[in-house]
Amino acid sequence: MSRLEQLRGKLAYHGLLLGGLALVAGSLLAGGSRLTMDAIAQREADDLTASLAQVIPDAMHDNDLLKDTLLVREETRATKVFRATEAGKVMAVAFRSEAYGYASTPIGIIMGIDSHGSILGVRVLSHAETPGLGDKIEEKKSDWIFAFNGKSLADPGDKGWAVKKDGGIFDQFTGATITPRGVVRAVHAGLDFFARHKPELLAAGDIKGARPKREREE
Repeated sequence: MSRLEQLRGKLAYHGLLLGGLALVAGSLLAGGSRLTMDAIAQREADDLTASLAQVIPDAMHDNDLLKDTLLVREETRATKVFRATEAGKVMAVAFRSEAYGYASTPIGIIMGIDSHGSILGVRVLSHAETPGLGDKIEEKKSDWIFAFNGKSLADPGDKGWAVKKDGGIFDQFTGATITPRGVVRAVHAGLDFFARHKPELLAAGDIKGARPKREREE
């Protein structure tokens, strides 16, 4: 075998070796990515389930909220709605929305509304508001967010749906009015959304995600 043939053989061997290593590395990366994506998706589902439980009491439904959803489309957006049902009847709904406060990053909120249009609960999912000021929208920092419980479009009425500085009934924070003002507006808009789509949201249809009876009773 000539020296040139030996060199070509070595180059082919190294090429095959590098190709094999690249294939193995790619497979490992792809497998790791799939495992990571699954873990992240599960964590997000767990977090969402926990948030939904805070705005819709578990006693109000016998279905899996994550599985019984509607996508409500409007001109500029589509809203995913989670429905709470008991024996096939829609008892409440929950959905996420965004408020705009002092920071440039939107405030993510989730709210639950019963079938009569009264708020069951509101929680802040994410925000970048000023620590010690705007972050009082968090339930862990103050009880301000609980002021929405039981409220509706009629109670306190359009004029009441504002912070006290603007003539409404909701407290503002000392040195931080923009943040609570934005959340109040977003929650009021959520009630408007429910009112506009109430027939669609409360229609029985095909109830998905019913939990086994034994699980419901535990």
